Order: sequence, then structure tokens, then C-alpha cells
Amino acid sequence: PKCVETPEFQVHEYNEDFYILRQSGCSNFEKPFLFLLFGKDKAILLDTGAGETDIARVVNKVIANWLARTKRASIELVVAHTHAHKDHTGGDDQFKVLPHTALVLPNLTAIQSFFGIKNWPEEIVQYDLGDRVLDLIPIPGHDATSVAIYDRQTAILFTGDTLYPGRLYVRDQERFVKSIQRIVDFTRNKVVAHILGNHIENTRTPFLDYRVGTVYQPDEHALELGRGELLELNEALRQMNGKIVRMAMRDFTIWPL
Repeated sequence: PKCVETPEFQVHEYNEDFYILRQSGCSNFEKPFLFLLFGKDKAILLDTGAGETDIARVVNKVIANWLARTKRASIELVVAHTHAHKDHTGGDDQFKVLPHTALVLPNLTAIQSFFGIKNWPEEIVQYDLGDRVLDLIPIPGHDATSVAIYDRQTAILFTGDTLYPGRLYVRDQERFVKSIQRIVDFTRNKVVAHILGNHIENTRTPFLDYRVGTVYQPDEHALELGRGELLELNEALRQMNGKIVRMAMRDFTIWPL
């Protein structure tokens, strides 16, 4: 409620090798989440926030603390994206000039080249941070470059703007349906501790969301969803039989554009 007292980013230590960053609504009403994961050889930052922020300084501080705790001099940082929309790429330019940093540009050519995805979007590939393997699952539909990332170490599935407690904007209906089925198939017989998307737009009251542009959300939904919500979304899309219509669910809204 008081922006002057609110830091630009809130940093939450999920565990000593995984950090969740949340941009303040005072900085940008989108309030996106960013995720920083550490392996033995590399760290990866998923997304860089919305608008002009001091995200590189915040990330570097977290990395410096991690290096001090692990008694290391440096670690390579990969900066990648869940998708290419501007509220998730705002800080990209800050990372282009940093040492020990590789920025994966948010376009299909760069993504496929860096991660070795030859058959987009059907091919699922692995990326090793050093004793920490991530599975990258192409999931276009919300955006042409959308990917989900499964962290085998924590069993967390990152879904970007494709699934989160809010308005699931669908730009390519056919691809979106196939992408949700692809995630369902991938997660079958796997442990899924949490599904973490990039926003919170719903309140804790079932079926009720905050209006677009809301800065302060004191009664917001929890960030994490489970595989049950993924299956619920998949079944709703199946019943729509190829023609997606707007539908409010308990924890999110399907929203074709």
C-alpha cells in the first residue's frame, strides 16, 4: 500500500539453490515472477522482469551471496525466458554486458540453437546445470516461444504465462491445446511438487480475479498450482472440442484472444 517503502523486487529463498523473485506492483502492475536456479556448473535465470528495473543488481547480489556461502569465485549465468513478451524481457539489456553471462535472446532461432531443439515444438530436450537437469518442453499457444521447464531436483514445473492463477491468454488455439496435452503427457508418472507460473491475478476467493492494472493485491491467490489444475485445464479444453471460449475456473480463467 506504500510504494515508497516497497522494494523493487522481493527475493524468496525456496532453498539454498533456488530463489523466487517477484517484481513489485509499484514498479509494474504486471508483478511478474522470476526464477533463479543454481547447479554445480551454471545458474539459470528465467525471465528478466517488466520495464526498466535494477534487476541485474538484485540478481548479482543473490549470486554473490550464493558464491560466498559455497566458497566459490564465480559461476556461469544463463539468462533465458519462459516466453518473449515484454513483461518478461524488460531487463535483458542489463545482462548483455555482464561477465560470465550468456543471454538467450527471446526468439525461436536463438532458443532452438542454444538448447539444441531441432524439432519444435514436439521435441523435449534436457539442459544440465551441473548435477541439476532441467527438461525444456516447448508449449507455444500463449506465445510462439513459450516453454515449460521441469526441474528434476525440486520436481517443480515452471509454466510461464501458460498456466498460473489468473487469466490464461490464448493466442494460438490449436497450438495451445496441443501444448497443454504435451505437458500432461510429460508429467504422467512424474512427481510434480508445484506448478509455478509467472503471475498471480486471482484472489483467494474462487473464480474471482483482480482487475487488469491492479497494483496492490493483499488477498491474492497462492502462486503455486498442482497437477490437478493442469488436468482440469486439459479436460476443459478437450470439452471445447477445438473452439476455445472464455471460461472461469476455480483458480484461473481460460481467455482466448
